[in-house]
Amino acid sequence: MKYRKRIFLIIFLITTQLFAVQLPKRILKKVDKELVKAFEKSNLQLVSITIPAEVNTQLGKKIGASNLFQIVNTKEVIGFAYIDKAPSKTDEFDYLILLDKGLIILKTKILIYREDYGGEIGSKRWLQQFIGKSSKDQLKYKKDIMAISGATISANSMTIAVNTFLKNLTILKENKIL
Repeated sequence: MKYRKRIFLIIFLITTQLFAVQLPKRILKKVDKELVKAFEKSNLQLVSITIPAEVNTQLGKKIGASNLFQIVNTKEVIGFAYIDKAPSKTDEFDYLILLDKGLIILKTKILIYREDYGGEIGSKRWLQQFIGKSSKDQLKYKKDIMAISGATISANSMTIAVNTFLKNLTILKENKIL
């Protein structure tokens, strides 16, 4: 009987890990492209990080199995990726945050922007303001992060999203998840 329970547990863990990365192909393709650019390596894998429920309740925004990943190159963790959505004026946009092993932002990218206006937040120049930031930073829109005329809601929303994620990093580090 113990043998059956072990087999069931192993199969359950393997299948949950296989199905944990449930990103749409369109987003996954864009993420893969950004990983190659940022880390200058191909054949990188995203390995889902599962956050225990008791830790998730402490976070500013809950993190699901398809949000936070280790970036692995031949069994070595070389960084982390966070994929999420943030609100814009009438819809949401998908964004990516890439971190190095020291949990410092290497790159931010707007993956899909669904509005007619405000797409300027996807510019490299504007997004580079987040590079080098870590859990020690607290960003303020219009002070630390430049405002964008015509993209006020989206730019503020991205700033809030990055801030929330940076605060969550502290909690994840304290709980030895990262």
